[in-house]
Amino acid sequence: MKLIVAFFAVLAVALARPQRSEDVVLVKETPSDNIGVGGYNYGYELSNGQHHEESAELTNAGSENEALAVRGSFGWVDPVTNQRYTVTYVADENGFHPVGEHLPSA
Repeated sequence: MKLIVAFFAVLAVALARPQRSEDVVLVKETPSDNIGVGGYNYGYELSNGQHHEESAELTNAGSENEALAVRGSFGWVDPVTNQRYTVTYVADENGFHPVGEHLPSA
């Protein structure tokens, strides 16, 4: 009886392990052309549908209100439903403000 329980316990662990998905590769890359004090921009896309693009610039440089204003978007594909999700955002001295069709709005 103990042998049967042990067998099913090992079987359950083997079946519960994450299944190997396809290897994810870089499909597109936008290398940053201006990483520095004044800002940056970059982007990438992966073969599984994940993507991210972002740019930033320094605003009010040298003043007491100096801030980095960041704009971008990121997204992914739900592997179960195959639905694409995208979030665009602004992050600046007023906070982080994401927008997406799947996100609740105020």
